[in-house]
Amino acid sequence: MGFILAIDQGTTSSRAILFDADLQPVASAQQEFTQHFPRSGWVEHDAEEIWESVFATARAAIAKAGIESSEIVGIGITNQRETTLVWDRESGKPIHKAIVWQDRRTAGYCRDLREDGFEETVTARTGLLIDPYFSATKLRWLLENVEGAREKAEAGKLAFGTIDSWLIWKLTGGTAHVTDATNAARTMLYDIAKGRWSTTIAAKLGVPMEMLPEVKDCAADFGTAQADLFGAEIPILGVAGDQQAATVGQACFEPGMLKSTYGTGCFALLNTGDQMVRSQNRLLTTIAYQLDGQVTYALEGSIFIAGAVVQWLRDGLTIIESADETQSLAETADPGQEVIIVPAFTGLGAPYWNPDCRGAVFGLTRNSGPAEFARAALESVGFQTRDLLEAMKADWSDEARPTLRVDGGMTASDWAMQFLADILGAPVDRPEVLETTALGAAWLAGYKAGIYPEPADFAKAWALDRNFAPKMDEDAREARYEAWKKAVKATIAAV
Repeated sequence: MGFILAIDQGTTSSRAILFDADLQPVASAQQEFTQHFPRSGWVEHDAEEIWESVFATARAAIAKAGIESSEIVGIGITNQRETTLVWDRESGKPIHKAIVWQDRRTAGYCRDLREDGFEETVTARTGLLIDPYFSATKLRWLLENVEGAREKAEAGKLAFGTIDSWLIWKLTGGTAHVTDATNAARTMLYDIAKGRWSTTIAAKLGVPMEMLPEVKDCAADFGTAQADLFGAEIPILGVAGDQQAATVGQACFEPGMLKSTYGTGCFALLNTGDQMVRSQNRLLTTIAYQLDGQVTYALEGSIFIAGAVVQWLRDGLTIIESADETQSLAETADPGQEVIIVPAFTGLGAPYWNPDCRGAVFGLTRNSGPAEFARAALESVGFQTRDLLEAMKADWSDEARPTLRVDGGMTASDWAMQFLADILGAPVDRPEVLETTALGAAWLAGYKAGIYPEPADFAKAWALDRNFAPKMDEDAREARYEAWKKAVKATIAAV
């Protein structure tokens, strides 16, 4: 019945996974690419290097599977969201490196927009807050700072896209300039209620409408990958931003279902169905997915630093050699010490949205060492997740906390997941398939191709690996969380 090629283009690496007709992975390949930091707080990627890594891993996965390209019935793409790219329509060349979602270079301009009273308009239309995180102000920066860019853009010679649009452009030989509703919803330019680009916001930021891609459902015809790439033409049938793809992969199709993905950052999405819930607690209202023209909305909380705090232990402090050392170190940490790391390396995301504060460590003693830092790093992810869930509870329902479905690399740590359940005071479910982002992209493409089941039947196939039930005493839980909130308050006050 054929195979689906899932392209999972992340912040630090690109991966390709081939899934069979039963949604089982049969072969995969992964490749890291270069991170560029031209200035403090600036993060860039080379878009051509990203494309080369995607092309190489896709070909490698097909070779490993030992199949013919003609047996692949569709491609599904999931991608790092908000990362912003502009390229020349004629040459197909980017005019500048891609500006990554973590990049904070537009913080001053965002502050000006807020002080100008424009945030209310942005939130009403896009569900987002004004922040450097999103694509729109990055796009404006490119138009203002790359020589000749504005003139070319106004002449219709430049194309804007998030990474999904760039990959589709490359795969189709420049014949398709498209995106899906979930990626469009993260640009700060898309009206999520009306389902179209906002001319009001585009005009305010000086973004020519001609630059923007066509927006489609998550399962749709996005164009066809050229035969000279993989040996056969392959239709591109599914696209979703990474967190929305994970929501689909976790089968969170019912209102009230909640998932949290732990990668470089951490992103929690709560399905709110056809209700566009306006957050009173600085969460984001966004699109969870769009199928058959029907939009499903979500509340989202975004944490910028999750797995990246472990990378900092490895690459910045060099106190570990690999991420999996953190669990054994955390287990040996002195229980009498209460070291807290607030990993605001690129500012704080939800529910604080402070781009200017920076990381801090509290509670150090003469005896604090690698074990205490490892424990504090893992705990910081749990604390930040509770911040998100407290805000979601206030916005959505005062009822008992829902079970949290988790995925991503960090969830392999039993210690981290147990602490997460403890500090939330709620159960945490880890599925058998941890990398649900690629699974979600594959299902979208296979659903469109007609080889994968309807959402309800797909949800029945979701399988639990382990449930983590809270064990921490309630008083201890609240005392730990209060200490965290004091540390965050002090971090913000230091700006």
